[in-house]
Parts: sequence; C-alpha cells; structure tokens
Amino acid sequence: MNWTLEVVVVPVSDVDRAKAFYADQLGFAVDHDTRIGDEVRIVQLTPPGSGCSIVIGTGVVPDMPPGSLKGLQLVVPDIHKARAELVERGVEVGEVQVLGENPRPVPDPLDNVGFVFFTDPDGNAWAVQQISSRA
Repeated sequence: MNWTLEVVVVPVSDVDRAKAFYADQLGFAVDHDTRIGDEVRIVQLTPPGSGCSIVIGTGVVPDMPPGSLKGLQLVVPDIHKARAELVERGVEVGEVQVLGENPRPVPDPLDNVGFVFFTDPDGNAWAVQQISSRA
C-alpha cells in the first residue's frame, strides 16, 4: 500500500499576504480559495511539480500559531538556479550552503548536500535541497 503525503497546513496570520507570497513570489499554483461561512477560509497551493500541497487559511488549525512551522523542505535539481529564481521574485533567501558530505558518488557535488533557506512573511521556515538524480 502506498502512503502519500498530500497536504501540509502552514499557519499564517494574514491569508491574503501569505497567498501572495506563495503564489506570486514562490510560484506555487493556487488550487483553490474556498470560504466556508465567515469563520473558515481554505487556500490550497501546490509547488510546481509537487505531489504535495500546502493549505493556508483561517479557522484551519487553531493550535498552531502563525510562523510556528519549521523544517518544510522543497527539492530542486539545481540549487543555484532555484536560488536565483527566488531572489528574482523578491524572496529573502540565504546563500547556498553545503551541509555534510555525500554518502556515495553523485553526478553533481551539491546533490543531497546543497541547501538554501528562507522564511515566509510569518516566519515559517523552509529549506530547499538540491537532488538532481536519485540512486
């Protein structure tokens, strides 16, 4: 049986600001923006090429304060290209870092160990890792 992770809830304080950040600056597709009465709004966004989406909104998860989610990770085939795209879109992103050593030979020395980091406007923390090929 396959178990797939399809949605991660990201706690935010301002849904419109977060939607603009994820859609306009990160390039996530807006799958839907649904209002269920006056108290609940659910916005689902999906990173390009991803099988997993994020959900932001109001009335979604009351126990998670905005900015409390850390360690979300995206994977790209070229960390330098990804960083350049983020910078071009106005995202404050760190420099490329090499974390650790590759456990086996890989085609590109940054595979598995090349990362950049950024936060959304609320402080939810993201990592971007380079993996251009898998074993």
